[in-house]
Amino acid sequence: MEPFKTITALAAPLDRVNVDTDQIIPKQFLKRIERSGYGEFLFFDWRRIQEGPNAGSPDPSFVLNEPRYAGAKILIAGKNFGCGSSREHAAWALSDFGFRAVIAPTFADIFFSNAGKNGIVLIKLSEEDVALLLDRAAQTPNYELTVSLENQTVTDTQGFHATFEIDPFRKFCLTEGLDDIGLTLRHAAALDTFEKQHDQANWLKPKFSEASV
Repeated sequence: MEPFKTITALAAPLDRVNVDTDQIIPKQFLKRIERSGYGEFLFFDWRRIQEGPNAGSPDPSFVLNEPRYAGAKILIAGKNFGCGSSREHAAWALSDFGFRAVIAPTFADIFFSNAGKNGIVLIKLSEEDVALLLDRAAQTPNYELTVSLENQTVTDTQGFHATFEIDPFRKFCLTEGLDDIGLTLRHAAALDTFEKQHDQANWLKPKFSEASV
């Protein structure tokens, strides 16, 4: 998992509330066994024309299909982002698409946990601050935000400055680039020692046959 300390990146506005995980990654794409390759299916039903002769083509009316947001690493959205089912694929799709941070007033709890475990920083700001950022991202060409996880701040070049809260343990994992496997591997030496001692203890135990009982 790539460490997250401070990034300055293009921000894309998704001015919608209650964006659920089935919209983030529709259920028909959950059959893949890899954790990569989901980015092309992110917001599939919104990014692609669903009916008519152009079905399957990019929908030019959807914000992420606008050329000016190509390469955005920060997504700004409405409240209750990530609601719906608990599928971790939603976090995989956002990460694979290139998003490192999502800013919204509120997030669904399970999605909040899944995103953090996959290197995505979720930032809760007030509805007023989010509305301002949505407007600036929509109106300002090449609008960029700076997200500092170390300082827990969001800033822009127009004077915006906000702080956000984050669990200290989650902050540590994100800044160090540690997912659950990475956290376990930090204790690899201690685990190896335990296993050797456990195997040795089992080997030294008296062996009883059925005849001797």
